[in-house]
Amino acid sequence: MTVRVRIAPSPTGDPHVGTAYIALFNYCFAKQHGGQFILRIEDTDQTRSTPESEQAILDALRWVGLDWDEGPDVGGPHGPYRQSERMEIYRQYAEQLVAQDQAFYCFMTAQELADEREAQLAAGEPPRYAGASLNLSEAEVQAKLAQGLPHVIRMKIPTEGLCVIADRLRGEVEIPWDQVDMQILLKSDGMPTYHLANVVDDHLMGITHVIRGEEWIPSAPKHQLLYQYFGWKMPELVHMPLLRNPDKSKLSKRKNPTSILFYKRFGIMPEALLNYLGRMGYSFADEREMFDLESMVESFNIERVSLGGPVFDFEKLQWLNGEWMRSVPLEKLWGSIQDWAINSEYISHVAPLVLPRVRSFSELFKAATPLFNGYPDISADSFEQGDEETLAQLQFLLWRLEAPGAWDKPRIETEIKTLAEQMQLKLRAFMPPLFIAICGSKNAVSVMDTMAVIGPDLTRNRLRHGIEVLGGVSKKATKRLEKRYQALNALDEGDTGP
Repeated sequence: MTVRVRIAPSPTGDPHVGTAYIALFNYCFAKQHGGQFILRIEDTDQTRSTPESEQAILDALRWVGLDWDEGPDVGGPHGPYRQSERMEIYRQYAEQLVAQDQAFYCFMTAQELADEREAQLAAGEPPRYAGASLNLSEAEVQAKLAQGLPHVIRMKIPTEGLCVIADRLRGEVEIPWDQVDMQILLKSDGMPTYHLANVVDDHLMGITHVIRGEEWIPSAPKHQLLYQYFGWKMPELVHMPLLRNPDKSKLSKRKNPTSILFYKRFGIMPEALLNYLGRMGYSFADEREMFDLESMVESFNIERVSLGGPVFDFEKLQWLNGEWMRSVPLEKLWGSIQDWAINSEYISHVAPLVLPRVRSFSELFKAATPLFNGYPDISADSFEQGDEETLAQLQFLLWRLEAPGAWDKPRIETEIKTLAEQMQLKLRAFMPPLFIAICGSKNAVSVMDTMAVIGPDLTRNRLRHGIEVLGGVSKKATKRLEKRYQALNALDEGDTGP
C-alpha cells in the first residue's frame, strides 16, 4: 500500500500556523513511508473563500519549506483539487444516500430550526435537529420537491448506542450516538458541507491516513458512518493535539499571532518556524531542539507524538530563531535577510517613503524603522491619551481591517476615514494614536503608506500590540465595544440608505 495523506485548508483568511503544523506532520509521515502528500482546497464556503487567500496559503506553505505531490497548482491524477470544481460529484453521492434510505430531504426553514433550537435550550437540552422531516411520507417529499421548496439533504444517524472510533494515537474513542446531530450533507444552494466533501474526496483520492487536529474528533462518527453507508474502507485516523496559547487556551489571534505571513514579515526564518512547529507535541529520541526538515523526515515516528496540548510561545520561537541565525553560514544568513526585506521589490516600496525625509545614508535606518521592525517600542505613556476612547479607536479599526478585502492604500484610507466619521472625529484627532501603534512615533513616515507596505498581518498585530500596551480589553469591555461598534455601523448604513 502506498501511503497517501492530505492537507485540506479553507481559503477564507490568512494562512494559519495551525495549517503548517498539521501539514508538516502529514508531510513527514508520507515521506518517511515513501508515500505522497496531497494539497486540496476546501472552498465550499463561497461567501468567504477568495483566490487571494488560496494563493497566500500556497505561498506560505512553500515558504516554510513544504511542497506537495498533487494539488490545484501542480495537478495530478485525482483532480480537480478544489472542492468548488467537484460539485456534481458530491450531489451524485448525496442522492445515492437518499436512494439507499441513509439520508433524507429536510424542508425545515431557518426560522423553524431556530425555534426548535431555542425550545431545546429552554428545556435544558443540547440543541440538535429533532428529525421532523423524517416523518414525511414519500408522496409528501415528492410534492414538496415538485413545488421547488428549498431543502437540504441530511444524513440519518442512529439514536442509541455508542460509536467506537479507532485512533492511531488515542486507541478506541467512544462517542454516544445521541450526541451526534443529523448532519447536513448538501446545502440548499447545492454546496456540500465539509463532512460529505471530505469523505468523498478522501476516498476518490485514495487517502490512506487522515492526520488532522483533535477538534475533528466529535465529527469522526459522522465520517465513519458515511464510509459504512458507501461501503468504503475508512482511512486510518490520527488526531493531533491542538496548538495552545501559553494560558492553555486554543491558539487564537487575540492572544498570539496566528498568520504564517506575520512571522515571515516579522523576520522569522522559515527553517526556525518549521523547526518550532515540529517540536509541538513531538520529540526526537535524543531530545535535540534544533533540526531541519530532512532530519525530521528521516527519524519521524508518529507514535512519538505527545497528546498533551503543545504551547505555542512566541518568545520561545524567537529564541529558536536566534539560534538558527547564529548557526547558519553567513552567506545563507545574508540570503535570508535579503529574502526578508533587503530585496529590490521591497526597497522599491520603502524608498519613496523614506528618501524625502533623509539627507544621508546614516539617517536611512532611523527613518525606515517602522518599515522594518516587528513591534514598535512603545508604552502607555507613548499615547497622549491612553483612555477608553483610544482603546475603542484602535479596536474598531482592527475589526474593520480584519474584514476580507484587498490590501492597499485606497482601502486603508477608506477604512480610516469611514471610522473617523462614524466616531465623529476629525482626521487630525484620529491619526496620532494610529501613528503611535503602527509607527511608534507621531513624526514617522506616512502611517497609511506604512500599513500598505508592511501588509495586513503585521498591521493587525501592531494594532493588537498597541491595545495590549494600553491595558488590553477585558471580556466585559469587549462586549460593550462590540455593541457600540455595531451601532456605529448600523447608523452609517442607515445614513446611506434610501
